[in-house]
Amino acid sequence: MLTEDGKHLYVSYDEYHNLVEKLAIRIHQSGWQFDTILCLARGGMRPGDILSRIFDKPLAIMSTSSYRAEAGTVQGHLDIARYITTPKGEIAGKVLLVDDLADSGATLHSVLEMLRTSYKPITELRSAVIWTKGISKFTPDYSVEFLPTNPWIHQPFEAYDSLRPQQLLEKWKV
Repeated sequence: MLTEDGKHLYVSYDEYHNLVEKLAIRIHQSGWQFDTILCLARGGMRPGDILSRIFDKPLAIMSTSSYRAEAGTVQGHLDIARYITTPKGEIAGKVLLVDDLADSGATLHSVLEMLRTSYKPITELRSAVIWTKGISKFTPDYSVEFLPTNPWIHQPFEAYDSLRPQQLLEKWKV
């Protein structure tokens, strides 16, 4: 649900999963065949996992981090992991890079450039996201929703960002 001022988008679990399914349809309808899904942790892990299951392809994981300041709401320096975790040894062939959104586009652009220059066994790379913001300088190959007002997206699992074990103990009276 987009707020009236267009500054916040609140997404339920059902909406989130529906959007990932629509992303799968877009990828499938393109006719592109790929070998591996590479998700960017953390935002791309959930859609990457679902797409891996739908397409029955191995899931590789690369950690990136840029949202640290102000409780994860301000983009800072981009850190990209040196290694990719994959069940198939080295990542190779046609790879679908998955993240949750193209915000500024900086992360996706940087990761794609790094993969193109440092991972020669990758023969083709395409990118997929749920949301693309109007301010993004990067255009993913596959996207479900274009957000021209650049809202802050409140994803359903963000409640865990501020939940701590002590609060769970109190909640569940353990």
